[in-house]
Amino acid sequence: MTIREQTGCPMCSRWDDDADLRIVEFEYSYLILNRDQFFPGYCLLFSKQHVTELFDLDLKTRQGIMEEVTRTAAALAGLFKPDKINYELLGNMVPHIHWHLIPRFSNEPLWPRPVWAEPHPESHLSNEGYRQRCEQIRQALEAA
Repeated sequence: MTIREQTGCPMCSRWDDDADLRIVEFEYSYLILNRDQFFPGYCLLFSKQHVTELFDLDLKTRQGIMEEVTRTAAALAGLFKPDKINYELLGNMVPHIHWHLIPRFSNEPLWPRPVWAEPHPESHLSNEGYRQRCEQIRQALEAA
């Protein structure tokens, strides 16, 4: 099942709903910038297939999507120079395989706690700021 065939899932429609945050369409997944950039470079990578668990993917797709996660993390690390990249694959609130890829810095207010440990003020960019950040990540992916 392709992502466009599933209805009622907010992740299935995210590529279209957040077109201004699109970074790249991979073979097995989509990568978008998270609208809240309190953590600079925070991205979401989500499966093109509407599945809830890794074991729901066939081996080739599972291996491919993990390579896309890894490639994205390497590009974010090279671009933002964080102290750590956080990889979050939860799905409790949105049951569609998706990773939160979050560059983390030891000088940020929530370090070293998880990003959900306590509320934080959202940081939004201008339309041009989002466009530039997406382009920076896209270029980092091409260089990685």
